[in-house]
Amino acid sequence: MIKICFVCTGNTCRSIMAERLLKKYLKDNNLKDVKVSSRGLRARGENIADNAKITLKKLKASASNRKSVKLGKVDKDTLYIVMNDYMKEEINSQKIITMKSLIGEDIIDPYGYDEQVYMLTAKKIMKANEVLISKINLWRGL
Repeated sequence: MIKICFVCTGNTCRSIMAERLLKKYLKDNNLKDVKVSSRGLRARGENIADNAKITLKKLKASASNRKSVKLGKVDKDTLYIVMNDYMKEEINSQKIITMKSLIGEDIIDPYGYDEQVYMLTAKKIMKANEVLISKINLWRGL
């Protein structure tokens, strides 16, 4: 089992979209040995941002509500994927990569912006997820 945890600031936009979009990709491609979650460095139990829900729904991923979850203790068996470089420094784990390492750019926080910005963010996340899965498949020898 491969465990992946996406991390952003508040766990209301980027990381939850990354989680839900990767879960959709895994389901659509019948990949069952990957467990996906998301957390926020400064999550405070807020609901998913409305524009994140709208974007997920348009992309046919789960748009159900969920309270944000703060990153607690780091699990040594989980691969953490952070949205930008500075977040990497806040997590004490040997198994951590950045979105920039996957697609060449950070995933900028869309919080407070319109649906177009959220959709652009989601498309970057989807691109990163495809790169991630291809790297996992190479590692597994598929």
